[in-house]
Amino acid sequence: MRTRLLFAASPAYAALIAEADQLMASPAFRLVKAEGKTRAGFVSCSDGGAVFIKRAEVRSRLAGIYEMAAGSRASRALRGANLLRDAGFHCAKPLAAMDTIESGAVRASYLVSEALDRAQILSHFALGREGEARHGYARRKAVSDALAAQLRRMHDAGIYTHDLQETNIMVEEHDGALRFYFLDLEDFRRASSVSHRRRMLNLVHLDRSIGRFVSRAGRLDFLYAYTDRGAARDARRKAVAEFLELKREIERSHNRRS
Repeated sequence: MRTRLLFAASPAYAALIAEADQLMASPAFRLVKAEGKTRAGFVSCSDGGAVFIKRAEVRSRLAGIYEMAAGSRASRALRGANLLRDAGFHCAKPLAAMDTIESGAVRASYLVSEALDRAQILSHFALGREGEARHGYARRKAVSDALAAQLRRMHDAGIYTHDLQETNIMVEEHDGALRFYFLDLEDFRRASSVSHRRRMLNLVHLDRSIGRFVSRAGRLDFLYAYTDRGAARDARRKAVAEFLELKREIERSHNRRS
């Protein structure tokens, strides 16, 4: 099995990602995600800082051959990061990316990125961590409105994602304003124009992931902010009806697969 270095911000990061498997098996690694063939967490560095490292194994040799032609998860993450940054959006900055290849197929992808140690997952930032005092309505409302405006601007710029989950959005206060960082960069795409259905799919996926934290009224308020509070009442009602029907469609599809 050979390795293919796709990107490194410096020789030090090239050396770090080359030792990814050893680092992820060492005491310096703090696991935060282990789902299916994906494993990710923080690695402490010798300078006292930390980086985030993610390994995604390919599910089959056939899928690995496809990724050789269409682009591995690591290469797609690099493209997603450039796409977002060129359009003026924030993401976890990639520091190194690498694939392992065997018999002409990608077997695993690795991505090292900045740790974003001053930011919090969306639900934690807006609502408070589990077991802690919840943040007040004013903060929740400010975060909701700001995120709705950010997503509307992203869609208007021709960018969408296949996996808009609340755990893939991090937030921090920066110079008195909210700054949103997007994660799971391999799922971002550009279109000449983001269709209404794609926009609604993004909002439904986000709604499904944050629904266990936020009331129905709060989620509808977010949708109103996205669709433009100044729109006529009939237009807003139509948007809500379309959103709810698409959500029911996705939930029916999910239930059939379960």
